[in-house]
Amino acid sequence: QVPLVESGGGLVQAGGSLRLSCIASGLTSSRYPMGWFRQAPGKEREFVAAINWSGASTYYADSVKGRFTISRDNAKKTAYLQMNSLKSEDTAVYFCAAVASPYGSGSGRISDYDYWGQGTQVTVST
Repeated sequence: QVPLVESGGGLVQAGGSLRLSCIASGLTSSRYPMGWFRQAPGKEREFVAAINWSGASTYYADSVKGRFTISRDNAKKTAYLQMNSLKSEDTAVYFCAAVASPYGSGSGRISDYDYWGQGTQVTVST
């Protein structure tokens, strides 16, 4: 069973918005720290945003601060990434990930994450 399943990607014009969802149906706990990462063609995967187990603490890459918002609903075992004011450089495959450490804090390091989704494509047109 795939631990994490992303949805909500698509094609949007520059300046528009999208909301990504990540359902952790394959995980036993709803209290893992979670994060969003992205990978553009020909580039390495990079950190976008992270959230601690309760949702009280969030972390963002400088490139998305003020435009993206990460949140979670533990009752639904779901994390979200609200993306506003999208730019062409936001075009990438977006992945959600979880750290196998209940009640932990968020992290921007790829190596800290134990579970990954298969990704959802976001394309921003100009």
